[in-house]
Formats: sequence, C-alpha cells, structure tokens
Amino acid sequence: MNRKENEIEDLLAPVVQSEDCEIWGVEFLSRGRYSKLRLYIDRADGVSVEDCARVSRRVGDVLDVEDLLTGSYTLEVSSPGMDRILFKPSQYKESVGETIDVRLNFPFEGRKRILGILTGLDDDEAIVQVEEDEFLLPLENVQRARIVPQFD
Repeated sequence: MNRKENEIEDLLAPVVQSEDCEIWGVEFLSRGRYSKLRLYIDRADGVSVEDCARVSRRVGDVLDVEDLLTGSYTLEVSSPGMDRILFKPSQYKESVGETIDVRLNFPFEGRKRILGILTGLDDDEAIVQVEEDEFLLPLENVQRARIVPQFD
C-alpha cells in the first residue's frame, strides 16, 4: 500500500473495528478528478451485505468530516472474497500453502506474472513454488498478489 492508503487505513481502522470488522486492505485509485476508494473488510464469521452497508455509512461520515480526500470520490466497501488480494506481510504468512497469482512491477527472471504455490515469507520476500522452480519475490516489487481459489 502507498502512503495515502496507509493514512486512510490508520484513520478508518477504529471505525471499522467498532463495527466488529477489520480492514483487510485499502485501494485508492486517483485519476484526475475521478477517484475511487475501495475498502475491503473482513470478520471471523464472514462479511455480509449488511456489514458492508453499515461500514460504508460510518466510513463515509468520517471521511466527510476529516476531509482526507479532496474532490469527489466513489466509496466501495466489500469483502475480500475468495480470490482475496494480499496487502500485508501477515496476510502472506496466513496464506502459505495457497496458490497465488502474482503481478510484478518489474520483470523477475524475465517474468512479470508468476502463478504458483506460496510456500513462505522470508525477510519481506514471498517464496513461490512453480513446478520445480522456487522464486523469491520482494514484496516491494509485487504490484498485486491474489489467492487463486481451488475447487475440488
């Protein structure tokens, strides 16, 4: 997450926690006069549509008062879903053993996309197994990592 997204998370975390949820991740997309704030929330027993609506109202009120975002923006509050994006090192640790789809900012060994099994996290590097090859991917180079749901 970038600096703005970290500021947003720091501001909104207590509000989301007061609704018995936690912030899974924040995406702030600013394109000229059009901005979009996506807030992913989670809770132990799953997120309902009612949870998202309730958190959206509370978060919207806080954002209006704090004036952290300039101009107009669209607020989206949702569950991270089964194909959840990994935002933080702790989420990588919790997802060891999962298949992940990693998009990189800069090519690593000639590849910008790596699909494999997350086998660990070592010093802010995700360890991803692709067949017989093992890749150590610095998290700072990860543009987006997403869990690939497995249906048996």
